[in-house]
Amino acid sequence: MKLQDSATSLSEVHQSIDTTTTRHKSRWRRALAFFGPAYLVSVGYMDPGNWATDLAGGSKYGYTLIWVLLMSNLMALLLQSLSARLGIVRGRDLAQANRETYPAPVNFMLYILAEIAIAATDLAEVLGMAIGIQLLTGLPLMWGVSLTVLDTFLLLLLQRYGIRKMEAFIIALVAIVGISFLVQLLLAKPQMSEVVQGFVPSLPDDTALYIAIGIIGATVMPHNLYLHSALVQTRKIKKTESGIKRALKINFLDTAVALNLAFFVNAAILILAASVFFKSGYTEIADLHEAHRMLEPLLGGKLAPILFAVALIAAGQSSTVTGTLAGQIVMEGYLRLRINPWLRRLLTRLVAIIPALIVIMVAGEEKIGELLVFSQVLLSLQLGFAIIPLIHFVSDKHTMGSFAIKPIVKIAAWLISSVLVYLNVRMVWSEASGFISEGRSVWVDIIIVMTGLAFLTLLVITVIYPFLSRYRQKGSARMHPDKVTLGSLEAPDYKRIAMALDFSKFDERIIAHALAQGRPDTEYLLIHIVESASARYFGKEAADFETQKDQEQLDTYLSLLASKNIRAKGLLGYRHRAKEIARLVKEEQADLLVLGGHGHSGIKDWLYGETVNQVRHKVHIPVLVVA
Repeated sequence: MKLQDSATSLSEVHQSIDTTTTRHKSRWRRALAFFGPAYLVSVGYMDPGNWATDLAGGSKYGYTLIWVLLMSNLMALLLQSLSARLGIVRGRDLAQANRETYPAPVNFMLYILAEIAIAATDLAEVLGMAIGIQLLTGLPLMWGVSLTVLDTFLLLLLQRYGIRKMEAFIIALVAIVGISFLVQLLLAKPQMSEVVQGFVPSLPDDTALYIAIGIIGATVMPHNLYLHSALVQTRKIKKTESGIKRALKINFLDTAVALNLAFFVNAAILILAASVFFKSGYTEIADLHEAHRMLEPLLGGKLAPILFAVALIAAGQSSTVTGTLAGQIVMEGYLRLRINPWLRRLLTRLVAIIPALIVIMVAGEEKIGELLVFSQVLLSLQLGFAIIPLIHFVSDKHTMGSFAIKPIVKIAAWLISSVLVYLNVRMVWSEASGFISEGRSVWVDIIIVMTGLAFLTLLVITVIYPFLSRYRQKGSARMHPDKVTLGSLEAPDYKRIAMALDFSKFDERIIAHALAQGRPDTEYLLIHIVESASARYFGKEAADFETQKDQEQLDTYLSLLASKNIRAKGLLGYRHRAKEIARLVKEEQADLLVLGGHGHSGIKDWLYGETVNQVRHKVHIPVLVVA
């Protein structure tokens, strides 16, 4: 864990894909370099949390509510394009922009809400994947939930191969979901004339309105707005007016294509429910288990239910990857704090798994549906706190310049924001009032009311503060930074240079680089950590064969350096490699440390302890890593 000094979002892949190169003659190949971020975002619009509302709408009202899906997709298209605009023009993700604008207490609350939203999203994905595994294999739901922790290692593997490979993996999962439902639709054989009629707006009754609210409220995911504003920055673009315009244009096209794929998946779920369940008189199908069970007898084969389960697993798995990236963006943007991606993923996944396991053990599998609904309510609470600041930022001419959104777009954005916030507040109010009406506890009712008032207060602050505040983060959105001075650039004078040696072929390079940093009066500290079994247990009291040989090797190095009139001192450490190196460096008051980075990665990092990373977090002097 460390504080993030860099101002870039997702710094390890920031501008890692160069779209400015002209070596490809084809305009299409240059344009395709932009494609990818929106597909990672689109999985949030087809995650397992959306399936229940689509199934409920299709089974109860047939094709009538398809127009609601289309309307919510258009809303999402506008908001995601605004998120991409923020990242492309200002070079800031939404979390960073919030940090630069709102006061610290407000930012802390926005951070907590964003983390809750990401945990709620992950909860829906855990449940979706576990249900998919159960439907496909018959494995108990508790075991399925427990197995989802393993995707932590999948994410680690993907991140080792870069953002482009990760995008390809997500696109492959989206394709699996899309193809699965396409085959199911071919088996269901819906009447296309009736499907087209579903695009005509109509609401048969109040229940249809409630389901429509659920569809719209579950469509736009808060974490996607943070995610998109960061992912577009993985593309290196020309920071000229024409270059930014081109990037905005192509990213809008990328977003439109990706979200239309998400619309196809959601519409396919609704159409499948309408053509299979509604037509057969089963108008109350909203549970994933029940939908899966009814597909085989109604469609007359096992292929459809198998594809349904496979699509559910793929949708859940694809969403977990993007949820982790969003968590990294939120933590680094608000707190400027970075932790290892695998640890971040593991913590997020455990926060999702533990409530699911508790509910299964205490209340049984039949309560999982209620837990899934609860996760969507948590998401609804956070939505306004992501949309409102976003609209403020992209409307601000002081920071966006000529790329600030036009008045007509601004009006549409605020209108959409108002509708979404109202619908989500209404849904949350409905859930809360229903809970209060049960009269379980006065204190619980008071807590719910006070929490609601706090949320409304924070919502008002996020709306009003940017209008009232005169604060602007100077230079935060300029295409070129202010003039800076580098000072006199005097070379440091290192008096005591420490070097960590492992008695391998890399030692010569480490010593050579250390000597290059020193001066004639510099003293060099040669450190080696003994890692034999007895040395780990007895420490410096150990006198085993390995300790003796290590001392002899160290003395040989010291003798060779002395023959060159170089002052050096040898130090042996024991037990934990990183801790011992840091301790010896501090005790000897070294002012530079030279380490060897031997190219370990992935599993080898865990096996060998990630010495470099651990040491540099424990010392407060410059560290030179020799590859």
